[in-house]
Amino acid sequence: MTWKNDHMAMREIRVTGDPVLRTPCAPITEIDEHVRGLVEDLLETVDYEGRAGLAANQIGVSLRAFSWNIDGDIGYILNPVITENSDEFQELGEEGCLSVPGLWYPCQRPAYAKAEGTDLDGNPVVIDGEEIWARLINHEVDHLNGKLYLDRLEKGVRKQAMRELRESLEQA
Repeated sequence: MTWKNDHMAMREIRVTGDPVLRTPCAPITEIDEHVRGLVEDLLETVDYEGRAGLAANQIGVSLRAFSWNIDGDIGYILNPVITENSDEFQELGEEGCLSVPGLWYPCQRPAYAKAEGTDLDGNPVVIDGEEIWARLINHEVDHLNGKLYLDRLEKGVRKQAMRELRESLEQA
């Protein structure tokens, strides 16, 4: 597949069961047209219908990058590393995922998170925050590490989630 950066493209979201979602993503070592096209696709796809966040492997590309769209603040980060997570946890919050369509479950996340990475020009990018930002940072970095939010659920909730996920996939 050839990617061009002269137009953005909405990309299909990979759903649970696709092995790319369970494979840790490789670091981006060179900024080339492939990576520039990936960032454009991430930005276009996360902008669609106000999605909160999108990791590269969710559109089938196993590289360490994600985009976000929080209250109209749209951006991206390459090779993100979580440099700070608070010891305090926020209240259990309903969490969902584009790769687990239509299913939301209470998931505990740190109350504050900070991630550092770079942009396409190699400049530092730092994103941090509480509540939705902390949830977004941890959720998207989990994706890049081959984890889904379902892995973070309490045992009983996870069992229910997996049953509902199987049922929804059977109906699809």
